[in-house]
Amino acid sequence: MGGELDGLLTLTRDGGPRVSLERAALIEAVAELGSISAAARRLGLSYRAAWDAIQAMNNLFDRPLIVAAPGGRVGGAAEVTAEGRAAALAFRRVQAELEAAFAKLDATLAGDRARDLFWSLGMKTSARNALRGRIAAVTPGAVNTEVVLALGEGVEIVAILTRGSVEELGLEVGGPAIALIQSTDVILTVDVGVRTSARNQIRGVIADRQDGAVNSEIAIDIGGGKTLIATVTLESARALALEPGGPVTVLVKAPHVILAVE
Repeated sequence: MGGELDGLLTLTRDGGPRVSLERAALIEAVAELGSISAAARRLGLSYRAAWDAIQAMNNLFDRPLIVAAPGGRVGGAAEVTAEGRAAALAFRRVQAELEAAFAKLDATLAGDRARDLFWSLGMKTSARNALRGRIAAVTPGAVNTEVVLALGEGVEIVAILTRGSVEELGLEVGGPAIALIQSTDVILTVDVGVRTSARNQIRGVIADRQDGAVNSEIAIDIGGGKTLIATVTLESARALALEPGGPVTVLVKAPHVILAVE
């Protein structure tokens, strides 16, 4: 491969997901400027697009790549973590070595940790929520199997799958997996004593709220650098007084959690 590498560069391995140069550039811009809004302006992104990309990356890693203080689009401080710097540096090293030899590329990508890192940077899905974790428990049943995915800091997501799906995906304790959850399947409540049949009940803090003409998009910080997005009606958001900084409980039925593997 000759010539200079440009901003359209993407990497794939064995037909796997693409590693995005744009995501690496976003990490680098935040590291230099200390602000998501400033980084977005430099890269020609809207604040919302940059913030969504950061949330997606944080959800796909064991530890957050970027942590941000309140301030929103007007300019809150943001900091790239050691994990984030390692992710961006890993991509740049591969980029620099491409012209030298494909053998170096293979060496750089060797190992489970490196594969997980590049998969997480490049993964794209239509599900609003994609959270990476490791399988903590697999409990077979007569027809279905319960799989518990640990996201870190004591946060877990439970999924109910058919036994055939568990076998086909090769889901085993200790293995990595991605939980995919549609934002419309996320129910919010401010009543901490509520009784519900939902298998997943996660307490968090509202990080952001974006109102539309009919619906509101609510971002909930569930700890460990992970964020869940819920889509509720504007009327519900107002009735429940869902405001940034307020406590909330996330409810998700286990059958609504889809698991994916590399």
